[in-house]
Amino acid sequence: MQVLDPSHEERATGFAPAARLAALEGATVGVISNGKEGTGGFFAAFEKELKERYGVGQVVLRTKANYSAPAEADLMDEAKRWHALVAGVGD
Repeated sequence: MQVLDPSHEERATGFAPAARLAALEGATVGVISNGKEGTGGFFAAFEKELKERYGVGQVVLRTKANYSAPAEADLMDEAKRWHALVAGVGD
């Protein structure tokens, strides 16, 4: 058996993680789903939890056109208007 390291050999340059939000209250949180079976019910429950427990103002649910491909450019442009983003997968 051979175990492979999935990380890229080169370090990304010019990349820094976004600053953490001070709170989720009132925030717009986007969820990008891969659209596979089982994501609908999970994300409905997730949206409820975000709103009721953390006071999130709006949850925007979007689904990629192709579950195995990166999100489309227009979807990523829309994501720039959200305060936080969750990428979700399901089967």
